[in-house]
Amino acid sequence: MESKRARLDRFISQHLKVNRKSVRLMLAKGQVRVDGELARDIDFIVDEFSHICVNDEVIQANQASYIMLHKPVGVVSATVDDKHKTVIELLECDNRDSLHIVGRLDLNTSGLLLLTNDGRWSKKLMDPEYKVGKLYRVELQNPLTVEYISAFAKGMYFEFEDITTLPAELEIVDSHTALVTLYEGRYHQIKRMFGRFRNPVVGLHRISVGQIVLDKTLASGQSRPLTPEEIKHKLT
Repeated sequence: MESKRARLDRFISQHLKVNRKSVRLMLAKGQVRVDGELARDIDFIVDEFSHICVNDEVIQANQASYIMLHKPVGVVSATVDDKHKTVIELLECDNRDSLHIVGRLDLNTSGLLLLTNDGRWSKKLMDPEYKVGKLYRVELQNPLTVEYISAFAKGMYFEFEDITTLPAELEIVDSHTALVTLYEGRYHQIKRMFGRFRNPVVGLHRISVGQIVLDKTLASGQSRPLTPEEIKHKLT
């Protein structure tokens, strides 16, 4: 979901139903403030979270929201679903219907799920161009070997989509447990990569996205707002 950006004069014109000439006059007279500062430039770019006042009347005061959820198994990453409870239904915030999901998790995958109404923020987290690592703990049916490490590091070719996955990092924790870091989010990617070794995934849990780590105090199904530090360091 993209952020809604617009020129200041166009935004005011559309919102107040006045022509651009009238808006330019408002700006020249010092009647417009954006985020508390006097605005005079018609080319100034605003977005859905800019606080905009005209003649001391607030015409936009949306707040950005960033939520961390400990997603349980059996809950679907969707806003509406006919068969399963959705992650949106687990949230207690007033603006939950305005939020979108940042990197979905499968029905049977648990762990860190992020939700926001800030499209630019979510794009930078999920677009492979930004190379933000997503760390997962993976439980396997069969034992692991060191061959997995090099295979994941090289990337794997998926014939159906005619693509090769980006290199992924795999660390063997014990005979049946691995930590995997992905830098993209292909359809059932982890399960399909282990499927090359005919080794079924029996448990999948996302631990972190970038430096945003699932809060260990959150029980399954619980959520909380991100801290300013977590929002700021999203791309590290």
